[in-house]
Amino acid sequence: MLLLIQCATHSCNHSHPELTTHFALHLPDAKATQRLGSRLSLCLAPGFRLYLRGELGSGKTTLVRGVLEGLGYRGRVKSPSYALVELYVISRLHLYHFDFYRFRTPEEWSEAGFRDHFSGAAACIVEWPERAGDLLPGPDLEAVLARAGSGRDIRIRAFSSAGEQCLRTLPDD
Repeated sequence: MLLLIQCATHSCNHSHPELTTHFALHLPDAKATQRLGSRLSLCLAPGFRLYLRGELGSGKTTLVRGVLEGLGYRGRVKSPSYALVELYVISRLHLYHFDFYRFRTPEEWSEAGFRDHFSGAAACIVEWPERAGDLLPGPDLEAVLARAGSGRDIRIRAFSSAGEQCLRTLPDD
């Protein structure tokens, strides 16, 4: 069940004042996480940024696997923990999947030379965006995943009009 919550910016009590739309959902298993990722794939376009937060094993890469499946990708999807980035070219879309878990300081993001990937020509999904500090451009959507029993809970927040549109148009299971 999708819980869509809309609120006026001035009356919301969130840490990000620009936040206007978010939803919360319980995902009972990995398949449900992948289905949600597939639904999110409908939102991806050049320039779209999705940031994923959550502890190790919370389902971030599983969600990305669903996004890629939803885009029609049939190859192996792995966490870019060691490589830092995986590029997927699907039709006209270039999708960069980043994992900044291994960064010790935000400056490592600048030193890695990733800034150009966020210029708007590609879609970017970032695991562990907090490791890049405030050097990353803002997301369109931010998803926070947390283990909950044998499943996980997810909160997705919109930070742009593209993110808000995505949350409004997600088809419900």
